[in-house]
Amino acid sequence: MNAMKMMVVPLTIGLGCGLAQAQAGTAAGATPSAIVPTPGRAPEVLPGKGLAQHDFVYSGESHERRIFIVRGGKVVWSYDDAAGKGEISDMVMLSNGNILFAHQFGLTEIAPDKSVVWNYEPPAGHEVHTAVPIGMDRVLYVENADPNAILRVVNIRTGAVEKELPLQVKHPVQVHPQFRRVRLTPQGTLLVAHMDIGKVVEYDSDGHELWSFPAPGAWSANPLANGNVLITDRLGVREVTRRGDSVWSWSRTDTPEYKFASLQNAWRLKNGDTVINNWVNEWTKNGDNAPGSAQAIEVTPDKKVVWALREWGPEVNFGPATTIQFLDQGDGPAEDVHFGDIR
Repeated sequence: MNAMKMMVVPLTIGLGCGLAQAQAGTAAGATPSAIVPTPGRAPEVLPGKGLAQHDFVYSGESHERRIFIVRGGKVVWSYDDAAGKGEISDMVMLSNGNILFAHQFGLTEIAPDKSVVWNYEPPAGHEVHTAVPIGMDRVLYVENADPNAILRVVNIRTGAVEKELPLQVKHPVQVHPQFRRVRLTPQGTLLVAHMDIGKVVEYDSDGHELWSFPAPGAWSANPLANGNVLITDRLGVREVTRRGDSVWSWSRTDTPEYKFASLQNAWRLKNGDTVINNWVNEWTKNGDNAPGSAQAIEVTPDKKVVWALREWGPEVNFGPATTIQFLDQGDGPAEDVHFGDIR
């Protein structure tokens, strides 16, 4: 396939550069809010250990395109691109410490010292909201576009497009709402959240549909270790089987003391708990989108909230929550996946 227009620069490895030490740890047990909370959006005193609950990488759709790494209850690295454009819709840290992220009008991989390892800018009118590394040399993404959205696998070292598949969309001219998350399964298939069509579809590496499930406004679909799929859509969060049975679900009414503006993603932890994000839209000014809401909650299988994250400043302002990668779950390298025979 043809080479693409992109930038390839030397790889930088290591964690010693560009680390912004910020004292953002919190005491064990219930923690008071870092700021005066927006009345009625979440309890004033939150359950859990604050930033010390988990080690994680955090980013969200905000004006500043922020990314944070939290270890041991402290922010040990941060990235802020206030001068750019677009919004971080997807992000993942690789085993070498580099971070790959999609920011609406491009894809970028940065090293720990924040130098650019690779960058891709789509044509005008196109958008990219998902980023999946395959090994250290390849990136899978979906480019929202008219007349067809395109799934691509590119070799970021050579610039070659190694796979390209069209994906169905409902309204080709409405590019922005076509797609957000795609994820690879351990079997090398692809789970796609068709946001504008309202369903989750599993495809093989040739683009053949293997499985689907209705999901209005589907934002994300994450494969689980038991073979089920964790779907986040307009209805809430559901764990569904390949037979189409819903074996676990959460909706806003299950935790009424936490007000959610918008759902985008959910993650299943090794202990069986589920973390659910709360996107607070900085572009729409109303009570639902006011800073001070909890950015994420962790619920047990019986839906008890055991942790809530709320970091809006003044020392550390995480901004809206879109993507959280947990570093304390014993998962293998994020890039250790394959798409068919592409590894």
